[in-house]
Amino acid sequence: MFGLGGLSRVQRLILGIIVLLIVDVIWVASSELTEYIFNKYQKPFFTTFVKTGMMSVYLLGFIFWKPWRLQCKHVQKYGINGEQGEVEEHLGEPIYVPVKYDKNSGTDSDDSSGRRSIRFNNLSEVRQLSEVHAEDAVISRLSYSASLKAEEDRLNALSKLSVKQVAKLGFIFSVIWFFANFAYQEALLDTEAAIVNVLSSTSGLFTLVCAAVYPSSSSDRFSLSKLVAVMFSIGGVVVVSISDLNFEDEIPVGALWALCGAILYALYLVSLRRKVDHEDKLDIPMFFGFVGLFCSLIMWPGFLILHYSKSEEFVWPTKSQWFFITVNGLVGTVFSEFLWLWGCFLTSSLIGTLALGLTIPLTMIADSVMKEVKYTWRFYLGAVPIFASFFAISFLTHYENWDPVLVAFKKLLHCICKKRLKPRLRELDREQTESLIIGGGSNGS
Repeated sequence: MFGLGGLSRVQRLILGIIVLLIVDVIWVASSELTEYIFNKYQKPFFTTFVKTGMMSVYLLGFIFWKPWRLQCKHVQKYGINGEQGEVEEHLGEPIYVPVKYDKNSGTDSDDSSGRRSIRFNNLSEVRQLSEVHAEDAVISRLSYSASLKAEEDRLNALSKLSVKQVAKLGFIFSVIWFFANFAYQEALLDTEAAIVNVLSSTSGLFTLVCAAVYPSSSSDRFSLSKLVAVMFSIGGVVVVSISDLNFEDEIPVGALWALCGAILYALYLVSLRRKVDHEDKLDIPMFFGFVGLFCSLIMWPGFLILHYSKSEEFVWPTKSQWFFITVNGLVGTVFSEFLWLWGCFLTSSLIGTLALGLTIPLTMIADSVMKEVKYTWRFYLGAVPIFASFFAISFLTHYENWDPVLVAFKKLLHCICKKRLKPRLRELDREQTESLIIGGGSNGS
């Protein structure tokens, strides 16, 4: 995507981290705007439905983006007529041009003679070789290095998912993605933001578990060091949010919504990475376009269910509320979700989910700057492991076969066992020495 196939592993990782940090800044601004909207319009299902439906704007690419239209034509030619479609794919559209005969060719003079003659058509059919099948001729004229690069680009294009396959993925993941976002929005209404943030940060732990059960790539491989880093991140979130927590005797409903959203987010990301291991195989804007389309087609009965069950009565927003919902949807959902998924492909699923936790200290920093809110020392103490674990996971993703915590644990276990074995070995040596002395004395007598 964007011609980044030539980037090295380190460059891809650095670019992915930068993209995820940009997404965090966008999400912080989006959360502030969401909080402002919910002050007067507490309709989580409606706002989630509208913002998700806005992603279908990506499907306008089939009108304005020629490569998408060519993919549709390619599928049609091969899918309807079989062999005839293959011929049509090899050759271009027929063009009929007039034939210029030589005046001295003798074709007209043959009529005066008594013999039979053949008169040819004055038009000839001309077809050009398709660009797809003319690539070999173009590559053969390139230099060795340029031909290798062109061949790599062609292989990437061949491995790219078709429009039908992308639409199928969009249909499968649309429901998971919608309910993950709806659960988070519902949690914000039913319980405190601090509890929601703490439980949402557990998505990193669920991602690590899902990636261990269903590994999608080597960068998502489970390790003890990654587990420790995730636990440090969750601990930092708890410390940051502990000043705002008001513990209740019963488990709040919003906490269950937040936990459900964290599980769905982890399941969505790991499953998608398992289906698509590289961003060049999936056209991300097309994918989100189909997600928005299918969510709009599937989820609209939810309005009737929630309205008549009195869970969320349908109320049309005002003009100002429409404006803020639209801005929040285009920037905080349509644009940011594209960047976030792209950043996850450039780095790993775990780094992408841990990036969600960075929004908590960044939000508090924004509140302290814009609203002049003062925080206790717990905030600064908890922010350190959140940021440190994010960059630690990034470092471990680059050195995927290195597990420093496991190495340290093995060395510690070896030292403990060695210390316990030393007295036992000395005791065995003493027993052997005594037996040798006794044996030597008996032989001498």
